[in-house]
Amino acid sequence: MGNNAKDWPVAEAKARFSELIERAIHDGPQLVTRNGRTAVVVVAAEEWARKVKRKGSLAEFLLSSPLRDSGIDLDRLGDEPRDIDL
Repeated sequence: MGNNAKDWPVAEAKARFSELIERAIHDGPQLVTRNGRTAVVVVAAEEWARKVKRKGSLAEFLLSSPLRDSGIDLDRLGDEPRDIDL
């Protein structure tokens, strides 16, 4: 995480939740620990929205693939389906 990340044990995070939120908004992601191990990261909603924002459509992704003009054969076989005993 960034230089301003602080480790918050769960009990401290619960007791000082408003401060935890303010630090996440102004200083960046904050780490909440349980039993000495990072359990969750609290981030500002604006930062989260930037990280999960869709970057184009599936069609745009496929069109920009380096395999698009590679000559790879992706045609399906015309075989009939197998008979299965149920």
